[in-house]
This record gives sequence, structure tokens and C-alpha cells, in this order.
Amino acid sequence: MLKNKGAAQVYLAVGPTDLRKSIDGLAVLVQQQFKLDPFSPSLFVFCNRKKDKIKILEWDLDGFWLYYKRLEKGKFQWPQGNKNTLEVNERELRWLIDGLSLLQNDAHQEVEERTII
Repeated sequence: MLKNKGAAQVYLAVGPTDLRKSIDGLAVLVQQQFKLDPFSPSLFVFCNRKKDKIKILEWDLDGFWLYYKRLEKGKFQWPQGNKNTLEVNERELRWLIDGLSLLQNDAHQEVEERTII
């Protein structure tokens, strides 16, 4: 799905974003409104007001990737709130992209890698 497997962080823009913005406009939002570095190894995820489209901005060494998804039916369960951004992990991002809520109480807990001797 995404080029940068293992992004350091995933940031969701809480609430709606004007998705007429292209790479430059979204990068400015990340830098000025969220006070984050758009060139960091992170994913920046934006959703429109109708919650049927998302864009993901990602820096890749020599340029930006811009991913875009439009749902034909249904809506994303996008978080609302008072903050500008919400940090989630890649698993939670996949839940959102698949139409699920961030609160998956029945999901198995992630297990950290361990060495077996």
C-alpha cells in the first residue's frame, strides 16, 4: 500500500481538510499549522469534510509521494476533536482506511519482537 513501510510516525489531521490542496499546500499545513517537519520519515493523513476521500503525504528521499483514496460507498470513521493532529500507528491507519474505528477493543494486542534462545 504505502512506499515507506515502517514510517517513524503517522499523523492524522483531526477534522476535515480541504483536499483541493496538492503536495505543496499539504506540506505547508504540516509545517505551519501542525508545527511538524514534512520531510521527516512520517505519514501525514488528511480527510475531507464528507469523509469519503483521504490523502496521505510522504517524503521519500528526493520527493514527495501523494496517495489518494476515494470511496465509492461509505465513509471513513475520521476522528474529530480540539487538537490539530492525532498520532496513530500504522495498524490504526489501516483500520481507518478499511472503514473501521480507531477504537478496536477486540483486536489482538501487538507483540514486540523477542529473541528465542
